Amino acid sequence: MVVINTTNHGGLHAHLVDALSAADSSARLRAALSAGTDPDPNFTDSLVDRCAVEPDFFVRDMLTWALCRLPAESTVPRLVQELESGTVQARSQALHTLSKIGDRHAWPAVAALLHDVHDEIARTAWRTAVALVPPGDEATVAADLATELGRGDHDLQLSLSRAMVGLGEPVLAILDAAQASSDPGIRAHAEATKVLYLDPDSTFTLSIEMAKRVAVIGSDT
Repeated sequence: MVVINTTNHGGLHAHLVDALSAADSSARLRAALSAGTDPDPNFTDSLVDRCAVEPDFFVRDMLTWALCRLPAESTVPRLVQELESGTVQARSQALHTLSKIGDRHAWPAVAALLHDVHDEIARTAWRTAVALVPPGDEATVAADLATELGRGDHDLQLSLSRAMVGLGEPVLAILDAAQASSDPGIRAHAEATKVLYLDPDSTFTLSIEMAKRVAVIGSDT
């Protein structure tokens, strides 16, 4: 068992770094919990660095919690820097953490990733955009996200739809315009997203299938 003595601040950082890379995931979880329980801005780099390589979802979630316990002026610049990493997990986890912190100073860096070629990065950026979009810019962001309609598989399309729905009423006009697209995949995705907006409890799979049928019928008329 890895034990971290939170009363000994002099040696805490070294112990924390060792514990965060322990072979046992439960030890790493306890280390992240300790870092969040006794927050210290000096932990920022170690926590962010671990997010980039941590294989366990629950440990990553605890790392995010620990980072959220630190002052935003310490974490946000470091997380924005991480968005330039060449590692997909590093960028995705940084986006996720920024969405939880909710500091809009990160918005320009997040907006730059809305069309990332990596699906996981784009998906997380869409979700983060909903949390950080500047008030009054919802329609602009919805129009930007609409250029991604039709992208990817079912799960990725559902992620985009949920993000667009999360932007609120301004998305409706954008979806109406997208339903006039010459691309049946875009029309189908726009229709399914609108159904999801009007009825959040609807089944997205059925909505997509219905929208595709509508698109086919529309192309034959």
